[in-house]
Formats: sequence, C-alpha cells, structure tokens
Amino acid sequence: MGIFGRKNDSTDTTSAPAPVNPELAGLTGDYTIDPAHTSLGFTARHAMVTNVKGAFLDFEGTLHLDGNDPSQSTASIDVKMESIETGQGDRDGHLKSADFFDVEKYPAMTFRSTSAEALGGEDYRITGDLTIKDVTKPISIDLEFNGAAKDPFGNERVGFEGKAELLRSEWGLTWNAALETGGVLVSDKIKLTFDISAIRQA
Repeated sequence: MGIFGRKNDSTDTTSAPAPVNPELAGLTGDYTIDPAHTSLGFTARHAMVTNVKGAFLDFEGTLHLDGNDPSQSTASIDVKMESIETGQGDRDGHLKSADFFDVEKYPAMTFRSTSAEALGGEDYRITGDLTIKDVTKPISIDLEFNGAAKDPFGNERVGFEGKAELLRSEWGLTWNAALETGGVLVSDKIKLTFDISAIRQA
C-alpha cells in the first residue's frame, strides 16, 4: 500500500503511471502529527569513538495524503529548538547557545516537503526544504509506511518510520574542537530518525 507517488524504475519514460490502489482512496485527507506518539531524534559521533543521541520534544506538523493522486501528498513540521534534549544539561545548554543552534535568535527549525516518490514495497522517499538558523537546504528522508488503523478512541491514524543524514556544516553549524589524537570532538554528519503517528482531521 503506497501513499506517495510511485517511482517507475523502467527506462521507458513514456510508460503510463502505475494504477492507483483503490485502498488508498480511503486514506485521502489531512492529518495532524500526534506529538505524544511521535519522536524526532538525532545521533552525532562524539570524540570519534561513540554516539550521542538526542531528540526534539516540542513540535507540531501536518500531513496531507492524497490516495487518488499520491504525488499531491505533502508534509510540514515545525520544531521548537528550545526543546532539544540529550539527557545531559550542560550539553543541552551548549547546543542551545550561539555555538550551535542559537535558540534565542532562531527559535524554530522547519521542514516543508517539495516532492515524494515510491522506492518499492512500503518504502518511500520524501524531499523537502529544511530550515535551520535561517539557512534553507534540501534534504531527503527515507520513509517506511507502517500502515493505518483506528485506535480505541476512534482516531484514524497512519504511521511512518524514517531516517535521513545531513552535514550540519551546510546549515552553518560549524563549531568543533580538535582532539590531541587527531580528529574532532563532534561529527559533521548527523543521523536523523523519525517515528511518526498522525491523526486524521475531522
């Protein structure tokens, strides 16, 4: 079952698009991301030897799913940068400072989708504009569609798992410290993870 546009792996660019699965029509609509059942996480390499994980705890977002024309599906997320959490207060404070996110000057991080494609099975890729500290760059997120269900409270839900990688320096996040043994304290490459549950709007 697919939500986003289906990718045609054939080299024949004149081929007709794959027919839409009739089951998708029932999922067409607008959805609100449920923060209580959604996580937005990240991982950075620390001192070249270990990984530090964190998350953003305060965010909101919406999805528009179009089962009849999947290419019209969209996603939008707004994250409050003050909500960054790594489990260590001093580190969190440093990340909020001007060395990194400068949350007083740039309180929000945003994502706005621009396109989506199917990769086969339940795997998809959504591409969009990620804005951090007023710098906007494209990023692609690989997603797995986990299905749709009605919860015990009558909410119609859809679920996705996702992952992406970025180089933080491309968004102006360049602070670092050299190690005596070579290398740097914080990796440039950051891994992002997403577990998303969204509720269909009435």
